[in-house]
Amino acid sequence: MHLHIIGICGAFMGSLALLARQFGHRVSGCDANTYPPMSTQLEDCGIEVLEGYLPEHLDQTPELVLVGNTISRGNPVLERALDEGVPYISGPQWLAQFVLRDKWVLGVAGTHGKTSTSAMLAWILEYAGRKPGFLIGGVSNNFPVSARLGESEFFVVEADEYDSAFCDKRSKFIHYAPRTAILNNLEFDHADIFDDLAAIQRQFHHLLRILPGNGRIILPLGESALDAVIEQGCWTPVQRIGMALESKECSRLASENGVFWNIRPGAEDGSEFKLEQYRARTGEPAVAAVAWDQAGRHNLWNAAAAMIAAEHAGVELSAAAQALGQFRGVKRRMELRGTVGGIAVYDDFAHHPTAIATTLQGLSAKHNGSGRIIAVIEPRSNTMKAGVHQHVLNESVAAADQVVWFQPQDCDLDCAALAAAAKTPSRAFRSVDAIIDFLAATARAGDHIVIMSNGGFGGIHEKLLQKLCG
Repeated sequence: MHLHIIGICGAFMGSLALLARQFGHRVSGCDANTYPPMSTQLEDCGIEVLEGYLPEHLDQTPELVLVGNTISRGNPVLERALDEGVPYISGPQWLAQFVLRDKWVLGVAGTHGKTSTSAMLAWILEYAGRKPGFLIGGVSNNFPVSARLGESEFFVVEADEYDSAFCDKRSKFIHYAPRTAILNNLEFDHADIFDDLAAIQRQFHHLLRILPGNGRIILPLGESALDAVIEQGCWTPVQRIGMALESKECSRLASENGVFWNIRPGAEDGSEFKLEQYRARTGEPAVAAVAWDQAGRHNLWNAAAAMIAAEHAGVELSAAAQALGQFRGVKRRMELRGTVGGIAVYDDFAHHPTAIATTLQGLSAKHNGSGRIIAVIEPRSNTMKAGVHQHVLNESVAAADQVVWFQPQDCDLDCAALAAAAKTPSRAFRSVDAIIDFLAATARAGDHIVIMSNGGFGGIHEKLLQKLCG
């Protein structure tokens, strides 16, 4: 079968292209905005990517069109497909119908940490010999691709709350019906499709309604937005995670809930921790110790959730801990792109105040005052560009020593006003070249430059490294 994917270079749709290719289908696609690592991955897998959304892209007469959720009415390729009656389907529906049927689905949902947690979980299952299928919204450094069919009943999927397609406004994760569900956290985001937090909570509760009674829900203790979702009705066992709680409190929570998990941090930078499993009516907890390369307390939550999900699938905690010791992270999640003259340049996907804050705090703890942290931020998501977070963004960069904002065109977020009101030294620029010139003139040996964007940011990473090389 020939499948054509409209919006193929998005992390999700590109991963679907890889799965379809593994099925033996001929796969082509088109997109208006291509950048690594997805564009490179598709090219390496022999998938044809056409530039733009020209109607003639359908001259190859595909038998089925997959429509990405960024594609709306008026798109020339979509309009031709509709006019000519070409069969079409949303990406999540195709995944559910052709890949996830009869699978033990382990879904990772939440505002933050989905990609990292999915990558950790897939790697734990792989390390334990489960040979899972997976679809991750990024490229894990432990796997050569972001998606594969796998060789077992287990399938790990990043379960996004964003809508499915122009013709299906349900959240993507509604299609997946996971047996094991991680709910990492919940904050307001995606202001382009959700009016408020309650609208997102409604979608999360729709997810709870379809989870099986023999499944498992994993979520942090004290996450009020998720607690409110659970209170609306829950028919699946819930296992909660705490951080640095006293043993007596953990035992009490276990007696109330059957099982309770506690993260006991070791090193301040998050590079060591223990996960404790407390069960009702038992003595000492089961303990797994982890030493790994990742940093930041937010990654401790991600790792604990992945270990607990893997335990539900039959993986011993000790094996999960050993697997995390060999976890190598995800591209574009604090990925070191290069070091020139002692100046380190990182690429990070953070595009929400909480993600920005936790990432910078993790880097600060890891390097403990060794060199300045310079945050370079492109407000690119619809929510950021709408100015929804204007009032909290300066707080989110408190761990940085210098902040550089890029002011996009057609953006309601006022970066100049942010910079003027900031306690941290801050500048706002309207061009990538101006940012590069500023950084090249002011950065010094020992600095850590963290470039934060959920897009290509005009190729700033390589351009900056080249400029620093002189």
